[in-house]
Amino acid sequence: MTSPIAYRLARMTGRDPGESHRSATPLELLFDLAFVLAIGQAADSFAHLLAEGHIASALGGFAIAMSSICWAWINVTWFASAYDTDDWYYRLLTMVQLIGVVVLALGIPALFESIDHGEQVTNQLVVIGYVIMRIALVAQWLRAARQDPERRATAVAYAKLVSIAQVGWLVAGFASLDFWPTIVIALVLFAFEMTVPPAAERKSSGTPWHPHHMAERYGLLTIIALGEGIFGTVAGVSAIVEEQSWSLEAVLVIVAGVGLTFGLWWTYFIVDTGAVLATYRRRLWGFGYSHILVFMAVAGTGAGLHVAAYVIEGHSELGTVGAVLSVAIPVAVFCASVFALYLYLTRFFDPLHVWLMSAATGVILVAIACAALGASIGWCLIVLMLAPAMIVVGYETVGHRHAAEAHAAVRS
Repeated sequence: MTSPIAYRLARMTGRDPGESHRSATPLELLFDLAFVLAIGQAADSFAHLLAEGHIASALGGFAIAMSSICWAWINVTWFASAYDTDDWYYRLLTMVQLIGVVVLALGIPALFESIDHGEQVTNQLVVIGYVIMRIALVAQWLRAARQDPERRATAVAYAKLVSIAQVGWLVAGFASLDFWPTIVIALVLFAFEMTVPPAAERKSSGTPWHPHHMAERYGLLTIIALGEGIFGTVAGVSAIVEEQSWSLEAVLVIVAGVGLTFGLWWTYFIVDTGAVLATYRRRLWGFGYSHILVFMAVAGTGAGLHVAAYVIEGHSELGTVGAVLSVAIPVAVFCASVFALYLYLTRFFDPLHVWLMSAATGVILVAIACAALGASIGWCLIVLMLAPAMIVVGYETVGHRHAAEAHAAVRS
Protein backbone atom coordinates (compact mmCIF):
# COMPACT_ATOMS: atom_id res chain seq x y z
CA MET A 1 0.00 0.00 0.00
CA THR A 2 1.28 3.45 -0.85
CA SER A 3 1.96 5.98 1.88
CA PRO A 4 -0.44 8.90 2.41
CA ILE A 5 0.13 11.89 0.19
CA ALA A 6 2.90 14.20 1.32
CA TYR A 7 1.58 17.70 2.00
CA ARG A 8 5.02 19.10 1.38
CA LEU A 9 6.68 18.67 -1.97
CA ALA A 10 9.17 15.83 -2.08
CA ARG A 11 12.53 16.38 -3.71
CA MET A 12 12.51 14.86 -7.20
CA THR A 13 15.96 13.26 -7.19
CA GLY A 14 15.02 9.94 -8.76
CA ARG A 15 13.83 6.61 -7.42
CA ASP A 16 16.16 3.74 -6.58
CA PRO A 17 16.30 1.48 -9.70
CA GLY A 18 17.01 -1.47 -7.41
CA GLU A 19 14.17 -0.72 -5.00
CA SER A 20 12.56 -3.90 -3.67
CA HIS A 21 8.85 -4.61 -4.02
CA ARG A 22 8.39 -1.73 -6.48
CA SER A 23 4.93 -2.06 -7.97
CA ALA A 24 2.39 0.02 -9.84
CA THR A 25 0.65 2.66 -7.73
CA PRO A 26 -3.11 3.33 -7.56
CA LEU A 27 -2.49 6.56 -9.47
CA GLU A 28 -0.76 4.65 -12.27
CA LEU A 29 -3.67 2.20 -12.45
CA LEU A 30 -6.11 5.11 -12.75
CA PHE A 31 -3.89 6.57 -15.45
CA ASP A 32 -3.96 3.26 -17.37
CA LEU A 33 -7.73 3.05 -17.17
CA ALA A 34 -8.03 6.47 -18.80
CA PHE A 35 -5.81 5.29 -21.64
CA VAL A 36 -7.94 2.20 -22.10
CA LEU A 37 -10.85 4.58 -22.70
CA ALA A 38 -8.90 6.05 -25.61
CA ILE A 39 -7.90 2.59 -26.86
CA GLY A 40 -11.56 1.57 -26.70
CA GLN A 41 -12.55 4.59 -28.79
CA ALA A 42 -9.92 3.71 -31.39
CA ALA A 43 -10.96 0.04 -31.47
CA ASP A 44 -14.65 0.91 -31.76
CA SER A 45 -14.10 3.35 -34.65
CA PHE A 46 -11.77 0.85 -36.31
CA ALA A 47 -14.38 -1.92 -36.06
CA HIS A 48 -17.13 0.35 -37.41
CA LEU A 49 -15.19 1.24 -40.58
CA LEU A 50 -14.02 -2.35 -41.08
CA ALA A 51 -17.62 -3.55 -40.87
CA GLU A 52 -18.54 -1.03 -43.56
CA GLY A 53 -15.80 -2.43 -45.77
CA HIS A 54 -13.72 0.78 -45.64
CA ILE A 55 -10.52 -1.06 -44.87
CA ALA A 56 -7.96 1.55 -45.96
CA SER A 57 -9.67 4.32 -43.96
CA ALA A 58 -9.97 2.04 -40.95
CA LEU A 59 -6.28 1.13 -41.02
CA GLY A 60 -5.17 4.75 -41.50
CA GLY A 61 -7.24 6.09 -38.63
CA PHE A 62 -6.26 3.20 -36.37
CA ALA A 63 -2.55 3.72 -37.04
CA ILE A 64 -2.70 7.45 -36.24
CA ALA A 65 -4.89 7.09 -33.15
CA MET A 66 -3.08 4.13 -31.60
CA SER A 67 0.39 5.56 -32.27
CA SER A 68 -0.59 8.77 -30.49
CA ILE A 69 -2.15 6.92 -27.55
CA CYS A 70 0.69 4.44 -27.09
CA TRP A 71 3.54 6.91 -27.45
CA ALA A 72 2.04 9.33 -24.93
CA TRP A 73 1.54 6.47 -22.45
CA ILE A 74 5.07 5.14 -22.94
CA ASN A 75 6.73 8.48 -22.23
CA VAL A 76 4.75 9.16 -19.07
CA THR A 77 5.38 5.61 -17.86
CA TRP A 78 9.14 5.90 -18.34
CA PHE A 79 9.20 9.17 -16.41
CA ALA A 80 7.04 7.81 -13.57
CA SER A 81 9.27 4.78 -13.14
CA ALA A 82 12.25 7.08 -12.54
CA TYR A 83 10.76 10.09 -10.74
CA ASP A 84 7.38 9.33 -9.16
CA THR A 85 7.32 11.45 -5.98
CA ASP A 86 3.55 10.97 -5.48
CA ASP A 87 3.21 14.39 -3.85
CA TRP A 88 0.39 16.83 -4.54
CA TYR A 89 2.17 18.59 -7.41
CA TYR A 90 2.94 15.28 -9.15
CA ARG A 91 -0.67 14.17 -8.71
CA LEU A 92 -2.07 17.42 -10.11
CA LEU A 93 0.11 17.16 -13.21
CA THR A 94 -1.07 13.59 -13.63
CA MET A 95 -4.64 14.89 -13.50
CA VAL A 96 -3.75 17.31 -16.31
CA GLN A 97 -2.44 14.36 -18.30
CA LEU A 98 -5.71 12.52 -17.68
CA ILE A 99 -7.56 15.52 -19.10
CA GLY A 100 -5.35 15.25 -22.17
CA VAL A 101 -6.24 11.56 -22.55
CA VAL A 102 -9.96 12.35 -22.42
CA VAL A 103 -9.64 15.16 -24.98
CA LEU A 104 -7.66 12.87 -27.28
CA ALA A 105 -10.26 10.13 -26.92
CA LEU A 106 -13.08 12.54 -27.76
CA GLY A 107 -11.31 13.48 -31.00
CA ILE A 108 -10.87 9.94 -32.29
CA PRO A 109 -14.32 9.44 -33.92
CA ALA A 110 -13.97 12.70 -35.89
CA LEU A 111 -10.48 11.65 -37.00
CA PHE A 112 -11.78 8.35 -38.42
CA GLU A 113 -14.80 10.02 -40.01
CA SER A 114 -12.75 12.66 -41.82
CA ILE A 115 -10.34 10.05 -43.16
CA ASP A 116 -13.24 7.87 -44.31
CA HIS A 117 -14.92 10.75 -46.15
CA GLY A 118 -11.70 11.74 -47.91
CA GLU A 119 -11.84 15.19 -46.37
CA GLN A 120 -9.09 17.22 -44.75
CA VAL A 121 -8.04 15.25 -41.69
CA THR A 122 -9.89 16.40 -38.57
CA ASN A 123 -7.29 15.68 -35.93
CA GLN A 124 -7.36 18.92 -33.94
CA LEU A 125 -8.82 17.39 -30.76
CA VAL A 126 -6.44 14.43 -30.96
CA VAL A 127 -3.49 16.82 -31.29
CA ILE A 128 -4.72 19.10 -28.50
CA GLY A 129 -5.17 16.15 -26.13
CA TYR A 130 -1.74 14.81 -27.03
CA VAL A 131 -0.08 18.19 -26.53
CA ILE A 132 -1.81 18.69 -23.15
CA MET A 133 -0.28 15.43 -21.95
CA ARG A 134 3.13 16.38 -23.29
CA ILE A 135 3.09 19.88 -21.77
CA ALA A 136 2.44 18.32 -18.36
CA LEU A 137 5.32 15.93 -19.00
CA VAL A 138 7.63 18.84 -19.90
CA ALA A 139 6.70 20.47 -16.57
CA GLN A 140 7.71 17.24 -14.82
CA TRP A 141 11.05 17.15 -16.65
CA LEU A 142 11.75 20.78 -15.74
CA ARG A 143 11.09 19.96 -12.09
CA ALA A 144 13.50 17.02 -12.33
CA ALA A 145 16.08 19.32 -13.95
CA ARG A 146 15.90 21.69 -10.97
CA GLN A 147 15.98 19.04 -8.26
CA ASP A 148 18.24 16.31 -9.68
CA PRO A 149 21.59 17.99 -10.49
CA GLU A 150 23.23 14.69 -11.44
CA ARG A 151 20.79 14.22 -14.33
CA ARG A 152 20.01 17.85 -15.09
CA ALA A 153 21.40 17.66 -18.63
CA THR A 154 19.18 14.67 -19.43
CA ALA A 155 16.05 16.27 -17.98
CA VAL A 156 16.68 19.56 -19.83
CA ALA A 157 17.24 17.66 -23.08
CA TYR A 158 13.93 15.85 -22.64
CA ALA A 159 12.09 19.11 -21.92
CA LYS A 160 13.59 20.92 -24.92
CA LEU A 161 13.19 18.13 -27.47
CA VAL A 162 9.66 17.19 -26.40
CA SER A 163 8.66 20.88 -26.58
CA ILE A 164 10.04 21.19 -30.11
CA ALA A 165 8.00 18.17 -31.17
CA GLN A 166 4.80 19.69 -29.76
CA VAL A 167 5.23 22.79 -31.90
CA GLY A 168 5.40 20.48 -34.90
CA TRP A 169 2.26 18.63 -33.83
CA LEU A 170 0.30 21.86 -33.37
CA VAL A 171 1.31 23.10 -36.81
CA ALA A 172 0.38 19.76 -38.38
CA GLY A 173 -2.90 19.54 -36.47
CA PHE A 174 -4.20 22.95 -37.48
CA ALA A 175 -2.87 23.04 -41.04
CA SER A 176 -6.03 21.26 -42.37
CA LEU A 177 -4.10 18.80 -44.53
CA ASP A 178 -5.32 15.83 -46.55
CA PHE A 179 -4.65 12.26 -45.49
CA TRP A 180 -1.28 11.51 -47.10
CA PRO A 181 0.43 14.79 -46.14
CA THR A 182 -0.83 14.20 -42.59
CA ILE A 183 0.61 10.67 -42.60
CA VAL A 184 4.00 11.86 -43.86
CA ILE A 185 4.25 14.65 -41.28
CA ALA A 186 3.08 12.31 -38.50
CA LEU A 187 5.74 9.75 -39.46
CA VAL A 188 8.44 12.43 -39.39
CA LEU A 189 7.31 13.75 -36.00
CA PHE A 190 7.01 10.28 -34.47
CA ALA A 191 10.44 9.39 -35.80
CA PHE A 192 11.83 12.55 -34.19
CA GLU A 193 10.10 11.82 -30.88
CA MET A 194 11.49 8.29 -30.83
CA THR A 195 15.02 9.66 -31.02
CA VAL A 196 14.42 11.86 -27.97
CA PRO A 197 14.83 9.23 -25.18
CA PRO A 198 18.11 7.71 -26.48
CA ALA A 199 19.52 11.18 -27.21
CA ALA A 200 18.52 12.62 -23.82
CA GLU A 201 19.64 9.60 -21.80
CA ARG A 202 23.17 9.92 -23.19
CA LYS A 203 23.50 13.35 -21.56
CA SER A 204 24.10 11.76 -18.14
CA SER A 205 24.14 8.40 -16.41
CA GLY A 206 20.54 7.91 -17.52
CA THR A 207 17.27 8.16 -15.65
CA PRO A 208 16.80 5.67 -12.76
CA TRP A 209 13.80 3.75 -14.10
CA HIS A 210 13.02 0.44 -12.39
CA PRO A 211 13.19 -2.65 -14.68
CA HIS A 212 10.64 -4.79 -12.85
CA HIS A 213 8.31 -1.82 -12.40
CA MET A 214 8.51 -1.11 -16.14
CA ALA A 215 7.80 -4.74 -17.02
CA GLU A 216 4.79 -4.71 -14.70
CA ARG A 217 3.46 -1.44 -16.13
CA TYR A 218 3.60 -2.72 -19.70
CA GLY A 219 2.03 -5.99 -18.63
CA LEU A 220 -0.80 -4.22 -16.84
CA LEU A 221 -1.70 -2.08 -19.84
CA THR A 222 -1.65 -5.20 -22.00
CA ILE A 223 -4.04 -6.91 -19.58
CA ILE A 224 -6.38 -3.93 -19.45
CA ALA A 225 -6.33 -3.59 -23.24
CA LEU A 226 -7.20 -7.28 -23.53
CA GLY A 227 -10.51 -6.24 -22.03
CA GLU A 228 -11.40 -5.14 -25.56
CA GLY A 229 -11.51 -8.85 -26.41
CA ILE A 230 -14.07 -9.46 -23.66
CA PHE A 231 -16.06 -6.43 -24.84
CA GLY A 232 -16.05 -7.77 -28.40
CA THR A 233 -17.21 -11.15 -27.12
CA VAL A 234 -20.11 -9.59 -25.23
CA ALA A 235 -21.08 -7.59 -28.33
CA GLY A 236 -21.00 -10.73 -30.46
CA VAL A 237 -23.09 -12.80 -28.06
CA SER A 238 -25.58 -9.97 -27.59
CA ALA A 239 -26.04 -9.82 -31.36
CA ILE A 240 -26.64 -13.57 -31.56
CA VAL A 241 -29.13 -13.56 -28.69
CA GLU A 242 -31.02 -10.63 -30.20
CA GLU A 243 -31.24 -12.32 -33.61
CA GLN A 244 -31.63 -15.98 -32.65
CA SER A 245 -32.10 -16.14 -28.85
CA TRP A 246 -29.66 -18.39 -26.96
CA SER A 247 -28.12 -21.03 -29.18
CA LEU A 248 -25.05 -23.17 -29.73
CA GLU A 249 -23.57 -20.32 -31.78
CA ALA A 250 -23.80 -17.98 -28.77
CA VAL A 251 -22.03 -20.51 -26.58
CA LEU A 252 -19.29 -20.98 -29.20
CA VAL A 253 -18.66 -17.23 -29.42
CA ILE A 254 -18.44 -16.95 -25.62
CA VAL A 255 -15.96 -19.82 -25.35
CA ALA A 256 -13.93 -18.62 -28.34
CA GLY A 257 -13.79 -14.95 -27.29
CA VAL A 258 -12.83 -15.64 -23.69
CA GLY A 259 -10.47 -18.46 -24.68
CA LEU A 260 -8.75 -16.33 -27.30
CA THR A 261 -8.30 -13.42 -24.89
CA PHE A 262 -7.00 -15.76 -22.19
CA GLY A 263 -4.61 -17.41 -24.64
CA LEU A 264 -3.15 -14.06 -25.68
CA TRP A 265 -2.68 -13.13 -22.02
CA TRP A 266 -0.90 -16.41 -21.29
CA THR A 267 1.32 -16.06 -24.36
CA TYR A 268 2.38 -12.53 -23.42
CA PHE A 269 3.60 -13.51 -19.96
CA ILE A 270 5.82 -16.36 -21.12
CA VAL A 271 8.84 -14.02 -20.95
CA ASP A 272 10.17 -12.68 -17.64
CA THR A 273 10.90 -9.26 -19.12
CA GLY A 274 11.77 -7.64 -15.78
CA ALA A 275 14.74 -9.97 -15.23
CA VAL A 276 16.11 -9.27 -18.72
CA LEU A 277 15.69 -5.49 -18.41
CA ALA A 278 17.46 -5.58 -15.04
CA THR A 279 20.50 -7.11 -16.74
CA TYR A 280 20.37 -5.23 -20.05
CA ARG A 281 18.96 -1.77 -19.37
CA ARG A 282 19.76 -0.50 -22.87
CA ARG A 283 17.24 -2.95 -24.30
CA LEU A 284 14.46 -0.79 -22.89
CA TRP A 285 14.14 1.15 -26.16
CA GLY A 286 13.37 -1.90 -28.28
CA PHE A 287 11.18 -3.33 -25.52
CA GLY A 288 9.18 -0.13 -25.17
CA TYR A 289 8.86 0.76 -28.85
CA SER A 290 7.87 -2.76 -29.93
CA HIS A 291 4.93 -2.65 -27.55
CA ILE A 292 3.22 -0.12 -29.80
CA LEU A 293 2.67 -3.03 -32.21
CA VAL A 294 1.69 -5.34 -29.34
CA PHE A 295 -0.91 -2.86 -28.05
CA MET A 296 -2.24 -2.34 -31.59
CA ALA A 297 -2.61 -6.09 -32.05
CA VAL A 298 -4.43 -6.45 -28.73
CA ALA A 299 -6.85 -3.63 -29.56
CA GLY A 300 -7.20 -4.94 -33.11
CA THR A 301 -8.23 -8.37 -31.82
CA GLY A 302 -10.98 -6.82 -29.73
CA ALA A 303 -12.07 -4.74 -32.70
CA GLY A 304 -12.15 -7.87 -34.87
CA LEU A 305 -14.46 -9.61 -32.40
CA HIS A 306 -16.69 -6.54 -32.57
CA VAL A 307 -16.67 -6.80 -36.38
CA ALA A 308 -17.87 -10.38 -35.97
CA ALA A 309 -20.80 -8.98 -33.96
CA TYR A 310 -21.65 -6.58 -36.79
CA VAL A 311 -21.61 -9.47 -39.27
CA ILE A 312 -23.86 -11.59 -37.06
CA GLU A 313 -26.30 -8.66 -36.78
CA GLY A 314 -26.29 -8.25 -40.56
CA HIS A 315 -24.92 -4.71 -40.23
CA SER A 316 -21.71 -5.29 -42.14
CA GLU A 317 -20.50 -5.34 -45.72
CA LEU A 318 -18.09 -8.10 -44.73
CA GLY A 319 -19.04 -11.74 -44.70
CA THR A 320 -17.86 -14.50 -42.42
CA VAL A 321 -14.44 -14.62 -44.11
CA GLY A 322 -13.94 -10.89 -43.56
CA ALA A 323 -15.00 -11.18 -39.93
CA VAL A 324 -12.60 -14.05 -39.28
CA LEU A 325 -9.77 -12.20 -41.01
CA SER A 326 -10.48 -9.16 -38.80
CA VAL A 327 -9.66 -11.31 -35.78
CA ALA A 328 -7.05 -13.62 -37.32
CA ILE A 329 -4.68 -10.94 -38.61
CA PRO A 330 -4.17 -9.10 -35.28
CA VAL A 331 -3.86 -12.45 -33.49
CA ALA A 332 -1.08 -13.44 -35.89
CA VAL A 333 0.61 -10.06 -35.43
CA PHE A 334 0.40 -10.41 -31.65
CA CYS A 335 1.94 -13.89 -31.59
CA ALA A 336 4.74 -12.91 -33.98
CA SER A 337 5.43 -9.75 -31.94
CA VAL A 338 5.74 -11.70 -28.69
CA PHE A 339 8.23 -14.14 -30.23
CA ALA A 340 10.20 -11.26 -31.77
CA LEU A 341 10.25 -9.49 -28.40
CA TYR A 342 11.54 -12.68 -26.73
CA LEU A 343 14.35 -12.96 -29.28
CA TYR A 344 15.27 -9.28 -28.93
CA LEU A 345 15.39 -9.36 -25.14
CA THR A 346 17.17 -12.67 -24.59
CA ARG A 347 19.26 -12.85 -27.80
CA PHE A 348 18.47 -16.57 -27.54
CA PHE A 349 17.26 -18.19 -30.76
CA ASP A 350 15.05 -21.16 -29.97
CA PRO A 351 14.05 -23.39 -32.92
CA LEU A 352 11.04 -24.47 -30.86
CA HIS A 353 9.59 -20.99 -31.34
CA VAL A 354 9.69 -21.43 -35.11
CA TRP A 355 7.67 -24.62 -34.74
CA LEU A 356 5.22 -23.03 -32.33
CA MET A 357 4.69 -19.98 -34.54
CA SER A 358 4.30 -22.25 -37.56
CA ALA A 359 1.70 -24.32 -35.71
CA ALA A 360 -0.19 -21.18 -34.67
CA THR A 361 -0.07 -19.86 -38.24
CA GLY A 362 -1.38 -23.18 -39.52
CA VAL A 363 -4.31 -23.02 -37.14
CA ILE A 364 -5.08 -19.45 -38.23
CA LEU A 365 -5.09 -20.54 -41.89
CA VAL A 366 -7.41 -23.44 -41.05
CA ALA A 367 -9.83 -21.01 -39.37
CA ILE A 368 -9.85 -18.81 -42.47
CA ALA A 369 -10.36 -21.86 -44.69
CA CYS A 370 -13.30 -22.95 -42.52
CA ALA A 371 -14.90 -19.56 -43.04
CA ALA A 372 -14.36 -19.81 -46.80
CA LEU A 373 -16.01 -23.25 -46.80
CA GLY A 374 -19.12 -21.92 -45.09
CA ALA A 375 -18.60 -22.68 -41.40
CA SER A 376 -20.30 -20.34 -38.93
CA ILE A 377 -18.44 -17.51 -37.21
CA GLY A 378 -18.68 -19.34 -33.88
CA TRP A 379 -16.95 -22.47 -35.14
CA CYS A 380 -14.32 -20.43 -36.99
CA LEU A 381 -13.51 -18.51 -33.81
CA ILE A 382 -13.27 -21.77 -31.88
CA VAL A 383 -10.61 -22.95 -34.33
CA LEU A 384 -8.85 -19.58 -34.19
CA MET A 385 -8.80 -19.79 -30.39
CA LEU A 386 -6.48 -22.76 -30.73
CA ALA A 387 -3.70 -20.60 -32.28
CA PRO A 388 -2.43 -19.06 -29.01
CA ALA A 389 -3.40 -22.31 -27.27
CA MET A 390 -0.81 -24.13 -29.40
CA ILE A 391 1.86 -21.74 -28.13
CA VAL A 392 0.74 -22.10 -24.53
CA VAL A 393 0.70 -25.91 -24.66
CA GLY A 394 4.11 -25.97 -26.37
CA TYR A 395 5.57 -23.70 -23.72
CA GLU A 396 4.06 -25.47 -20.74
CA THR A 397 5.15 -28.93 -21.93
CA VAL A 398 8.59 -28.24 -23.40
CA GLY A 399 9.27 -24.56 -23.87
CA HIS A 400 9.50 -23.61 -20.20
CA ARG A 401 12.79 -25.52 -19.97
CA HIS A 402 14.10 -23.60 -22.98
CA ALA A 403 12.98 -20.33 -21.36
CA ALA A 404 14.83 -21.28 -18.17
CA GLU A 405 17.98 -21.81 -20.22
CA ALA A 406 17.54 -18.46 -21.91
CA HIS A 407 17.03 -16.64 -18.59
CA ALA A 408 20.08 -18.40 -17.12
CA ALA A 409 22.13 -17.26 -20.10
CA VAL A 410 20.92 -13.70 -19.59
CA ARG A 411 21.93 -13.70 -15.90
CA SER A 412 25.36 -15.21 -16.55
